[in-house]
Amino acid sequence: MHFSQGDGEVSFCGAIEMSGFLELKCEIIRGGMKEYLTPVGPTALHVNPIFEIGPVEPRFSEWLVFEGISVDESGKQHFLDASVAYKRAVLNAIEYLSRFGYSKEQVYLLLSCCPCEGRISGIVDAPNAVATLAIPTAIFDQDIKPKRLGHGPKLRRLPDVLR
Repeated sequence: MHFSQGDGEVSFCGAIEMSGFLELKCEIIRGGMKEYLTPVGPTALHVNPIFEIGPVEPRFSEWLVFEGISVDESGKQHFLDASVAYKRAVLNAIEYLSRFGYSKEQVYLLLSCCPCEGRISGIVDAPNAVATLAIPTAIFDQDIKPKRLGHGPKLRRLPDVLR
């Protein structure tokens, strides 16, 4: 089970694993597949599921959001590619947060396991897809919000790779 995992689990194996027990409750709705789901393939078994999730705790009230568009690091446009846009949002977050004394590797792993929220935020403005990555500010031991008048990030410590 995952104790914590950021949307996208960007490092593939960066979630915090734990042992546990799962109690799953379901309700069968007779004829529900026919009533509520639209087949998307050659048979009635090719459907998109609908499910309800419970509340996720803790709830955070302040977020810092990073945006990415479907243009890669070399400047190449990828037509409405939400994967490239999400990757750019993650890379933008890594670049920004590494200014606060964290190594890029630390931020990369943090984004895999912190309660960040990824979204496809725009898919209609061809040729660009837009993705956003929202990170709760309360998970940090310092204020990571941008400041005006040159009061930007302050290094709290040296990154591990510089020690």
